[in-house]
Amino acid sequence: MAIIFKPGWSKPSTVLFAAELPVNEKAFSFALAQAVEFGAKLILLHAYESVVVTTSVGSGLRSYDSVAAGRLELEQLAPLVERAHEAGIECEAIVRPGLPAEEIIEYLRVQEKDRAIDRVVMGTHSPGLVGKLLVGSVAEAVLRTARTPTCVIGPRVVSGRYRNFATRTILCGVSLHESSPAVVAFAAELASEQNARLILQHVIRPQDRQEVHSRRSMDETEAQMRELIPARLVSSVETQTIVVPGDPSEELLYWSSAEQADLIVLGAQGASAFAAITCHGAVYKVLAQAHCPVMTLSPVILTSMGEKKELARPGEVFLAGVF
Repeated sequence: MAIIFKPGWSKPSTVLFAAELPVNEKAFSFALAQAVEFGAKLILLHAYESVVVTTSVGSGLRSYDSVAAGRLELEQLAPLVERAHEAGIECEAIVRPGLPAEEIIEYLRVQEKDRAIDRVVMGTHSPGLVGKLLVGSVAEAVLRTARTPTCVIGPRVVSGRYRNFATRTILCGVSLHESSPAVVAFAAELASEQNARLILQHVIRPQDRQEVHSRRSMDETEAQMRELIPARLVSSVETQTIVVPGDPSEELLYWSSAEQADLIVLGAQGASAFAAITCHGAVYKVLAQAHCPVMTLSPVILTSMGEKKELARPGEVFLAGVF
């Protein structure tokens, strides 16, 4: 069955920037660069949990002025809107009271009918000692549930690098899991649209290397990886394959740096709230430590494309789809 993506996923006409205050400058710079590159509209969406508290002098009474709070938040986004306008980009800021993750997901849901959002861009951080593997609850919730590709700008992405952004190299983790065709097809669509080189990487744990190779040779594995690229894109995408033993997240991070990747594409099928706070969260480790943006397809997207929940075959480490 052919995998069909929305046209805007590889060439967005509307980009949503999940804005936090204070503003994540690296994330906004990337979102603006994406809008400039594709001539897309940029929407700044900010949801706030706090409200302004006013006290009646002498009475001890307190009231909550959420309208005033929203106005203050909107004023802080005004300079970003102005920067977008100066770059020739149509831009609007939307401020809503509520939990950020819930408001972002709800906004995306509502816009599916009226004005489809083609790409979400958001920043993240990794606070504290355990935070080396944390991406923040908002980003974690969005990349697990969004019906739109989500691009995460981690704390180690080089500041200012994307002011004149051009995607020349895309690195995509590959497995033979059922969700891999969708992930690879999406990466190939991006590579074709942006005339970028596509690197497909497959990782085998060292202790399982003998077992895996007893079932297929290295050449056969690389051939299977290439077969995941849609036939109509084979001639238009320069493709390189990498098969290595090692830890999935460490190898992906290493090769993204070695090959100077401008973008990493992952399926986030294995992303979970539990994985987000444990050392087993390979998706989150990549997000927290990658030096380039990471584009993810959520479990919701993968399931809609026919991905089935199944156990990984023994001896293989899956990058695209399941972590």
